[in-house]
Amino acid sequence: MKRFLLLFVTLFLFFFSALAQEESRILFFGDSITAGNGIEEQQAFPALIQQKIDSLGWNYEVINGGLSGETSAGGLRRIDWMLRQPIDLFVLELGGNDGLRGIDLDVTKSNLQKIIDKVEKAYPEVRIVLAGMQVPPNLGPDYTEQFKEMYPELAEENDVALIPFLLQGVGGNEELNQSDGIHPTAKGHKVLARNTWEVLKPILQKERASAK
Repeated sequence: MKRFLLLFVTLFLFFFSALAQEESRILFFGDSITAGNGIEEQQAFPALIQQKIDSLGWNYEVINGGLSGETSAGGLRRIDWMLRQPIDLFVLELGGNDGLRGIDLDVTKSNLQKIIDKVEKAYPEVRIVLAGMQVPPNLGPDYTEQFKEMYPELAEENDVALIPFLLQGVGGNEELNQSDGIHPTAKGHKVLARNTWEVLKPILQKERASAK
């Protein structure tokens, strides 16, 4: 009897310890910027965020859900598949390809909203971060300005965190972009990681504090 009780306690403690140590998951869901087009995946900003987290000894797993060429419509079609595994924090980086193609902004905003809705429905406790984007002025000043404002509007309407402009300090900088002028170099991704970390770090710190 004592041997059985000892085995039960040992198994219980092992199971409890495994639960306590389970990693929280952060899903970066986006297009070629998130995927790290033209560079190694470990050089892309989601992987750099994982390095920052690991350096602090925090128990989070970063998942890169970037897909080159992805639009908001494509993301909406793909999101259910990505949500099959539990997530605790969701970073949404989509819309840039919509803007480059001149897609109607109401359509883009609706798609992004539906993605947010699906994530919140699947995981009501999830924290969401929206990565703001901007487009070149070749489609006219009205479209350019409305595109820029779409992200803070979505963030406010959904009460989610916002990275004001993911490509801040990189967009338009030849030294930090590849020859296409669109995709950041490995050095450019370090700037993207800093822009992201400024928003993400306080969220993770708050989460860790509340879990104690």
